[in-house]
Amino acid sequence: MPTYVTLWNYTQDGMSKIDESPARLDAATDLMESLGGELKSFYLTMGQYDLVTIAEFPDDDTAAKALLRIGQTGAVAGETLKAWPEDDYRDLIANLP
Repeated sequence: MPTYVTLWNYTQDGMSKIDESPARLDAATDLMESLGGELKSFYLTMGQYDLVTIAEFPDDDTAAKALLRIGQTGAVAGETLKAWPEDDYRDLIANLP
């Protein structure tokens, strides 16, 4: 399945309700699974971004649906990157025209 890395920041609303963050993460994980996706990794981070997630979804449309729904909560805002794992990267480079 395609891999997606999302760099998240808490919004003001998300920070004001930070104690609810673990429950929101559980709900996001459930949503991803209900759409056929999987949260592979979750990190609380320091620096420009507050959180980093790595997820897999069946396709780009499914990823967009899940990530838009999560963003709709208003607790976080994210920037998503589609990622290719090392084996796929090597195959792409080996098959350049």
